[in-house]
Amino acid sequence: MTDSAATTTPYILRDRAGALANYPHARRVGDLLFVSGVSSRRADNTHAGVTIERDAAGNIARVTKDITAQARAVIENIRIILQRAGADLHHVVDCSVFLVDMADYPGFNSVYNEFFDAQSGPTRTTVAVHQLPHPNLLVELKVVAYAPAGADDAQ
Repeated sequence: MTDSAATTTPYILRDRAGALANYPHARRVGDLLFVSGVSSRRADNTHAGVTIERDAAGNIARVTKDITAQARAVIENIRIILQRAGADLHHVVDCSVFLVDMADYPGFNSVYNEFFDAQSGPTRTTVAVHQLPHPNLLVELKVVAYAPAGADDAQ
């Protein structure tokens, strides 16, 4: 085992939407928690904030995507990951936001501002991306949290 492997702890939540490749939901390195990119995907591989309407033949007639519902689900998914690693949203110190369409920026911000404020919230970067791993996704977040080790390392 290498020195870096000995000092890190992966968090893989079996009851949450799994990673689409070989990586953990989060990894602790000392007092820092690095959370992998998180979307609104649920454990059953459906997406919060997505409504699929079908025609009489059962074909997809329309897909409606709601940035506020997706943003709320993403932040709640991050909260659950952090809690399993012994932290919470107030521990987040840095947030990277990936939006498929900058027209969703105001809607995303309206939800983000329910969870974070400028005084105690994380630093943040928001970028537009061409696409995310599924066409139903409008937003993905990646965060870093400061949470002293030993607070609760239950996985």
